Amino acid sequence: MPRSATCILSAYTLDGTGSGQRLKDEDEITEKLRSEDLAWVHLERDHPKTREWLTKNVSYLDPIILDALLADETRPRLLEFETGVMMILRGVNLNENEDPEDMVSIRVWIDEHRIISLRRRKLKAAQDIAERVEAGKGPKNAGDFSVMLTSVLFDRMAPVLTDLDQRTDDAEEEVIETPDASLRAKITDIRKQAILFRRYIAPQRDVLSMLRVSDQKWLAQTHRRYLQENGDRLLRYVEDLDAVRERAAVIKDELANILSDRLNKNMYLLSIIAAIFLPLGFLTGLLGINVGGIPGSDNPDAFYIFSGILTALVLVQVILFRKLRWF
Repeated sequence: MPRSATCILSAYTLDGTGSGQRLKDEDEITEKLRSEDLAWVHLERDHPKTREWLTKNVSYLDPIILDALLADETRPRLLEFETGVMMILRGVNLNENEDPEDMVSIRVWIDEHRIISLRRRKLKAAQDIAERVEAGKGPKNAGDFSVMLTSVLFDRMAPVLTDLDQRTDDAEEEVIETPDASLRAKITDIRKQAILFRRYIAPQRDVLSMLRVSDQKWLAQTHRRYLQENGDRLLRYVEDLDAVRERAAVIKDELANILSDRLNKNMYLLSIIAAIFLPLGFLTGLLGINVGGIPGSDNPDAFYIFSGILTALVLVQVILFRKLRWF
């Protein structure tokens, strides 16, 4: 797919009522960013013109902010400045043929009059906010945007984490009912996903906590309460992921124990059979040597007599093994 000539994916001016007007002209976007009106610009981070555009149109941003917004690798964090905050958050990867645990980052600068967000890969949370703006149900101010962004990000996580928990339940049931060595890969995959999700979800709770207690004037008490609620929701996600990870470890240990018991049982059975047939094999081998003087070689009933002796020997061995509690 050919790359667009502009690094701007979408831009809106927000009128304070939940609605907004989509901006398409770059000059108009630049003008809105420099005005007192609240504007939101969503950029493609990997576009070759992104740094140039940011340097030219939002030169008031600290170089630290620009470097963080354009960094190759990011972890969830927050940098607070006098007029605004720079947030880096992650959402589940819901793109086609992608792994959900390969979480997609969104980097955002928010102050009272402007919102600048960047993404490397398609993120449905940004689309959700744009659709709400066009439907008249979007953010009314910068505080609303921060709350709505975190809410839609975490709303998208819930079904994925619920599915992971359900897969854990299914794996546990399969181990109990039909244990098989092939289940190890499935359990390992579940545990790996839980670890990767937790790696990026847990730090986001710290981001929300820092944002909630920040001194930003555009954050009202209502916004802070919503951020606290979203933080509590993240804490539940982290606890659920910890539980999934621990359950996966227990399930894997249980599977290993079941398979080990099955192997030991089979080896035990084979050992008993070998112990029973060891003297029989010795006797038949001894009488099977091709030399003279073999007892019963001239007796037509010798085979039946010898077979009876072997049968009696097996019965004696079984009785002896039972008394010794070998089985």
